[in-house]
Amino acid sequence: MGRHPGEVAVQRRAGVRLEDHGSARARAEIPEVAAGFLRNQRMIVAGAADDLGRLWAGLLTGPAGFAAPEDDRTLVLHALPAAGDPLHGLFAAERDVGLLAIEPHTRRRMRVNGTAVRAGDSLVVWTEQVYANCPKYIQTREPIAEPGTPAVLGRGDSPGRRHLDWIAAADTFFIATRAQGFGADVSHRGGNPGFVRVTGPRSLEFADYPGNGMYMTLGNLELDPAAGLLFPDWERGETLQLTGRARVEWGEDRPVVRFDVDEYVHLAGTLPAGWTAPGYHRFNPLV
Repeated sequence: MGRHPGEVAVQRRAGVRLEDHGSARARAEIPEVAAGFLRNQRMIVAGAADDLGRLWAGLLTGPAGFAAPEDDRTLVLHALPAAGDPLHGLFAAERDVGLLAIEPHTRRRMRVNGTAVRAGDSLVVWTEQVYANCPKYIQTREPIAEPGTPAVLGRGDSPGRRHLDWIAAADTFFIATRAQGFGADVSHRGGNPGFVRVTGPRSLEFADYPGNGMYMTLGNLELDPAAGLLFPDWERGETLQLTGRARVEWGEDRPVVRFDVDEYVHLAGTLPAGWTAPGYHRFNPLV
């Protein structure tokens, strides 16, 4: 792949003048240190588009070792999206996937983008981009329980009052995006509670805090407004998945992403119900 035109456009708008800075620099191979990190993970965020072009982000969980690099370009995930998850059943045929392995208690994270297909009870991922991200805006927390049995608690086109309150109190969410010819991607977003603002019954916004200057998420949105958001409820072990359209507005301070909801899915049992109290990152901007 050549340079991502969406990333280039956003970097210029943001004043980033580095040459060849972006996803095109990410290597396709899984380094040994990355393979070791992946083998230790018990939670991986996955993002992909469904057959209608809607983006979804969801969780894959399992015991340490469920993410198993088989060689430097192949990662096998011994887990599948749960029934009820919009990602369930999507990988009967090979399709673009973005993965984020994140370890909140150490603030370590790694993105693995490529294509994936189901093989029995596993997902086989062929990597195209593998790279680590900095620890900025990750709140430290550690699970004190195991995931439960996944179940659908709700779905529809208008989130309820509890969902809107959940979003407004969040300190973490994940966002899936894609661009035709450049694959899918999943990224972490974090901040102090209130960093995501509910602006209507089916809309929200958040400031895009400074990161590595690659602008992979905003670069994808420059070319395709489809996006999927995943909000974890750490205490209840539940997740809220939103799919819709995002647009980026540039102000004098920092870009603001505005998101309109097309559909939501509320699942229980998708992550451990109970985590240690969060330790907020010292670089989180004041809300």
